[in-house]
Formats: sequence, C-alpha cells, structure tokens
Amino acid sequence: MPITEVEGRRLTLSNLDRVLWPRTGTTKGQLLHYYATVADTLLPYIRGRAASFVRTPEGVEGQRFFQKRPPAGTPDWVTVEETLRHSGEPMDQVQINDLAALMWAANLACVEIHVHQWPAAAPERADRLVLDLDPGEGRTVIDCCRVALRLRERLAEDGIEVWAKTSGAKGLHLLAPVRGASSASTTAYAKRVARELQSRDPGAVVATMAKAERAGRVFIDWSQNSARKTTAAPYTVRAQAAPTVSAPLAWDEVAAARDPAELVLTLHEVPGRIAQHGDPLAPLLDPGRAGTLPD
Repeated sequence: MPITEVEGRRLTLSNLDRVLWPRTGTTKGQLLHYYATVADTLLPYIRGRAASFVRTPEGVEGQRFFQKRPPAGTPDWVTVEETLRHSGEPMDQVQINDLAALMWAANLACVEIHVHQWPAAAPERADRLVLDLDPGEGRTVIDCCRVALRLRERLAEDGIEVWAKTSGAKGLHLLAPVRGASSASTTAYAKRVARELQSRDPGAVVATMAKAERAGRVFIDWSQNSARKTTAAPYTVRAQAAPTVSAPLAWDEVAAARDPAELVLTLHEVPGRIAQHGDPLAPLLDPGRAGTLPD
C-alpha cells in the first residue's frame, strides 16, 4: 500500500483503484484527488466543527453506515472533541481541521461529511441558519429553485442574507450566517418562516414533517437547525448513484435553471467551477455578513 506524507503526517493509502461508484466507474483514488483539490475551499466550512460521515467501504451500492464516533484507529493527530448525543450524554467526535485529516477520512471511504450549524467551541450557539428544500413526488429541484428565490426575499426582509447550494441529492440547501443565536432560536425562526411560506402558497410549499403531505409540493425542512442535527457540508461528495457534490450555486444560476440536469454537479466538474468562478458561498464565512434574527 502506498505511503504518502501530507502536511508532515504520514498516511497509508489503500485500495485506490476500488470503484466506489459502479455506474460511473469512479474510484476511491478519484475521491481522494477531489478532496485534495478542493480542500482549501472546503475546509473553512467544516474546520472546528464535529464531523459525522457516511461511509461506503465497498462502494455506494454496497453497505453504508452513518458514523459519528471516531473510526477505529483514528490517529492521535486528528482532533477529537467531546460533544453531546441526542440523549444529552457525552460522545467523542472527530474534527476535520486540515488537509491531512481530510485525506485520512477520504481514505476510509468517508464519502460524505456532515457538520452541525454551530462550532465545537460554542456548543449549540448557532452561527448558521439552514433551510433544506426537498421536492416531493411530482416536483424537482427546479421547483426548489423557485421556492429558494422567495425565501431569499423573505429572509432579506429581516436582514438575513442567504446563499444556495445543491444538496447533492434531489433538492437545495439555503445557508445564512447569523450571530447571537441559539440553536433553539434559529430553529424557531426557520420554522416560523417556513410555515409563513406554506400559508401564503399551500399548493406549492409544505412545512410539516409528515411525508404524506409532501406530494406535489416542496418541503421546507427547518429542523436541521436543531442542535443535535447535521447537514451535508458545502463541497462534500454524496453517496448517490453518481459522485454528486453538494455544490454552491450563484443566485443567477438558481434563477436561470430550467432543467434539473443543469444542477447535477459531480466531483469531476466542481474543481473546474471553483477555478473558473471562485466560491459563490464564500460570504457565508464573513462574520460581517452575519445577520441578527428578529425576536
């Protein structure tokens, strides 16, 4: 097995030729190459946050599992911090704070990286608001785009700037930087806005959790602001049939989208987008852009 050095850390890489995406022939080596290429753009969104992973050791069509606890054999140079489980009990989780840790995780076929809306240094003090737009049966990501534009206008009324990314699956995620908010208050605000849009257009939007209510409508999932929940990180690869990425979008792309295929972006395409256009989500990282939630 090849041994490489990343930022002074020795890593043993394994099974780089293993095909993780059979339908496209994409290998684990290509996954590692993607994460190495986009690391400078990706890491600021996950650094200092407890990370959870979707792991697919035998490929995305094989067994998969969601892992919160540190994987067996986690090196002592990977940051591990105590967080809280849903029950309130303490639990250790890793942080992906640098390129070496990112490569270590990718080598374990940690395809997806998920993080909380709060940094580990300030548990349950949200610095991000997230709205997950999920198209119900008969709707597509294009319908999510229309709802996203309306949510952008609505949040702006409260001084909240928001940016969009593909979920990497069927829908969109909207993210906004916030200050001085608890996870509970962020959840309450997101729920209030989602229900407001539902009341304005109940034929197109739904904000209730019952899956039976979602057919023909876009579900605005406000619950991912909960302190215990996580969301797929910007630029993470997803364990879908193709190696799609949760890719940030410019608002003009959201407004102009007409075909769902336009918003299917893979690990083969995203590095070129960054090189050509930069990172449209970058304002999320600027503390000066953070808004204060209304009372």
